[in-house]
Amino acid sequence: MVTLEPLRADHADALLAFERENRAYFARTVPDRGDAFFTAAGFAARLQALLDEQHARVCRFHVVLGEDGELIGRVNLVDLVDGSAELGYRIAEQASGRGVATAAVATVCRLAATDYGLTSLTAVTTLDNPASMKVLTRSGFVRVENTTVGGRPGVRYERRHLAAAPDGPWA
Repeated sequence: MVTLEPLRADHADALLAFERENRAYFARTVPDRGDAFFTAAGFAARLQALLDEQHARVCRFHVVLGEDGELIGRVNLVDLVDGSAELGYRIAEQASGRGVATAAVATVCRLAATDYGLTSLTAVTTLDNPASMKVLTRSGFVRVENTTVGGRPGVRYERRHLAAAPDGPWA
């Protein structure tokens, strides 16, 4: 259904196109990245910073590819410290509602445990993003507290024991 690849420099054009095409869709439930991010120069600088963080093993960034190899999402693990990281993901509007986010999160949870040596993950989402809350719950995350996300009401989730798969066909 979906494939995850580690973020690489040669993903730049497809990734910028993905971000531009989905900007308004993402801004409905997550803080907007600002106009500078969407310029060629601003995006190139941000991509290089991400690649540097990945090279330093501070973060793990992935692109989500659809069946035809098109870039349809991102799924990231940031701030890898003491066996833990924060999960974040974005799925294109045209791919939403098809199980892509659930499949991508399940895959990155397995990678987190098997390839990156992580034992727990956290994630946050805004309260007005029920689809993301559903993905996290299906993926074995537990709601732990209310928070704010970019100044908006949100919730923080946690998943411990990454080696133990959640029940269901998405694991």
